[in-house]
Amino acid sequence: MVSNALRSGFQTTIKLWKSAGKLAYFVLVDEEIASQDLATLRNDLFSRRWFLLSLVFLIATAIYLGCVLSPPSLMDDVDAVQAQIAKTMLTSGDWVTARLDGVLYLEKAPLIYWLMAVFYKVFGVFDWVARLPVALASIALATLSAYFGMWAFGERAGFYAGLCMSTCVGLFLFTRIQIPDVMLTFTIALALWAFLRALDEGEKRPRLWAAILASSLGAGLLLKSLVGIVFPVAAAAIYLFLSNQLFSRKTWRRLRPVSGSLIVLLIAAPWHVLATLRNPPYFAWTLQSGPGLYHGFLWFYFVNEQLLRFLNLRYPRDYNTVPRLYFWLFHLLWLFPWSAYLPAITKLPFKPVDRAGQTRLLAACCAGFVLVFFTFSTTQEYYSMPCYPALALLLGSAMAAGGKWIERGTRVLGATAALAALTAIAIAYAVRNLATPGDISSALSHHPLAYTLSLGHMLDLTFDSFAYLRLPLCLAGAAFVVGAVGNLRWSGMRAFLASSLMMVLFFHAARLALVVFDPYLSSRPLAEALLSVPPGKLIVDRHYYYFSSVIFYTGQDPLLLNGRFNNMEYGAAAPGAPSVFLNDSEFKVLWTSENRYYLVASEKGADRIEALVGKEHFETVATSGGKSLLTNVPPKRPAGTLPDAPANP
Repeated sequence: MVSNALRSGFQTTIKLWKSAGKLAYFVLVDEEIASQDLATLRNDLFSRRWFLLSLVFLIATAIYLGCVLSPPSLMDDVDAVQAQIAKTMLTSGDWVTARLDGVLYLEKAPLIYWLMAVFYKVFGVFDWVARLPVALASIALATLSAYFGMWAFGERAGFYAGLCMSTCVGLFLFTRIQIPDVMLTFTIALALWAFLRALDEGEKRPRLWAAILASSLGAGLLLKSLVGIVFPVAAAAIYLFLSNQLFSRKTWRRLRPVSGSLIVLLIAAPWHVLATLRNPPYFAWTLQSGPGLYHGFLWFYFVNEQLLRFLNLRYPRDYNTVPRLYFWLFHLLWLFPWSAYLPAITKLPFKPVDRAGQTRLLAACCAGFVLVFFTFSTTQEYYSMPCYPALALLLGSAMAAGGKWIERGTRVLGATAALAALTAIAIAYAVRNLATPGDISSALSHHPLAYTLSLGHMLDLTFDSFAYLRLPLCLAGAAFVVGAVGNLRWSGMRAFLASSLMMVLFFHAARLALVVFDPYLSSRPLAEALLSVPPGKLIVDRHYYYFSSVIFYTGQDPLLLNGRFNNMEYGAAAPGAPSVFLNDSEFKVLWTSENRYYLVASEKGADRIEALVGKEHFETVATSGGKSLLTNVPPKRPAGTLPDAPANP
């Protein structure tokens, strides 16, 4: 079923590309299509606007839907955790309270889990299905950015905004894991567009757009709690103040805040009320957070996860924060290749005298507020994703306007791509004869203190590790050659399309690289080994997150050895929490019994377990990516003849 669904999707994409080919030729050959040519081509694809929207959609589809394939497998940590929570909701029938291994997991809003569970119901429980909601949200965000830009600035600027959104590094990079930020970004972008449409004097259906605005805010609450409302409302309030509309009765009549608030409550309130009622106490008037303290859902979800996280006082502190300067500078990378055109934004008019000026001002308010907000808060690299559509709109407007800064940016981008191509080709050549024993984990260094940052594993790369990445390096080199030639030879739309093609190829090179990293970032090989041996009870050494992909792929509910910390700690303190946690002494009793157990552990963890229980109770079943699957060998029983574990150890 999986192969048929994917094959059908790819065949449809190919047909769409073929049908668009004729019009694409005219776009590439002549940026200013003659009126007679356009009239002819309208018979094929309705209009240029719909063709450009379709082109953005197809580019985004080629990237995001093309990268749902497995491998790469779901990664350990939050990637497989999100997929497992949705799987548990589907099988348990409890769509209100998220759980991991039966332990309450009250940190996150549920909409992403619901979407995954619905897709599981339709297509089956597979890793590629878990990726569909995020992939489709990415495609929708790129298409929305293009449509928003066309409404505000015209066809060409909207098309460029869609290219910027669909092919920027940040959107691809931060959708490799199943987090709801791209969905949140979509709801915020839609809310801002609906806000302007509701205020537009020429809009025939302001009531509808006010309802869309409210619905977007309600959905944002179910995706990432208060920021789903704070960001668009703050951007809109700043815009109204700067445009002298904040205290206008006419403004508020068009926005309909009373009926809008009712819509928000209708969408978001039921889950919040049910989650509160099912996870008492209902109210806890305290800011005290620490080991063993349990104050119910409402306190943890709003006080601990919103207020205390903003103040960097959340417990447990299982995250890190990016230095402020890096947080700002990294946006040159997250918006690459289009960050080459950022200086051109400063030349744009921001006076809200027309639709274009109003959109630019609102986009600037949104981007500015998000960046300043996280400058004074705890900050991960992907937190600023909600400002990407705003910056894409500004970039699209600047790229359509042209000028010397756009020309300079194109040449800078061409030179950058040429340098990147030379680097990729040189590295591929230098490692051509290096041996590649085992998997890539043997060639990596390890920086565990950096793993609380979303890009912490980047520090693990060594020169020798590139020997395992020869094919991705060659494809990346080819991609950069395309970008270099296109940007050094052409300008305007043809150069922008060359940059887009460069990024499509580069992202698929990155997917191939992730396949190589699969044994290191995922524990799926251990899961497959576990499924091939006689049944026994699974134990996870340390944190659930460390081996979450094993749990997803095997469908087992494990015992957790010394795992009562980080994300599992608060739920473990709840009344009626399941007895899934083991300390060393409890583990030793089980492990040295006559029953069969399996343990997944890191290399250091395996050494510790061997010292704890002795070699006679210790056998390695499989190793992968610096991790091991172990089993106990009860006294006087040879390996392979262990009795089954009891149903309830």
